[in-house]
Amino acid sequence: MNDSPLSFLNRLILALRAFGRILIDEGFAVGVLRLEGGAAALAPVTAEPARTALKETSPDSALQLLALLQQEGRFVDFLQENVTAYSDAEIGGAARVVHEGCCKVVRDYLRIQPVREEAEGVRLTVPAGFDPTAVRLTGNVVGQPPFTGTLMHRGWRVVEIKLPKVAEGHDVQVLAPAEVEL
Repeated sequence: MNDSPLSFLNRLILALRAFGRILIDEGFAVGVLRLEGGAAALAPVTAEPARTALKETSPDSALQLLALLQQEGRFVDFLQENVTAYSDAEIGGAARVVHEGCCKVVRDYLRIQPVREEAEGVRLTVPAGFDPTAVRLTGNVVGQPPFTGTLMHRGWRVVEIKLPKVAEGHDVQVLAPAEVEL
């Protein structure tokens, strides 16, 4: 019995993302090496900045968005399915349907823009006072800004959310109702 909270497909996707990032991001690769206990010969990491206080958020909007992803793209069904018995072609076909439906939800309810407008791969300077929630520095991060580096990912930010209103008493924890055919 598998007690893992991540399905095989989720672990495979995570592994592929990590593999690609290890190849292009030396700082990330060093971090993975440290996690595996092979960091004895590596230089110490600079101290992390002080963390800000965390605030509680309401899960209602997240649950509503997840319900919309389920409604249009069968997203939760896809994630809950044990895909180990299916061929890559069958998984790819299902992923195409899920992708199309989920893209529709994102287009209809969110306006997303890149954090940085520059093309990936260009050299740029990150000035002093940059927003660390919008720009993550990786690699050999030492000293004080400004920092000069290569843009590896433009990032994404939501600039507008227009979720539908929910009726009073609507249980947002029900992502998709059970269906009973009579």
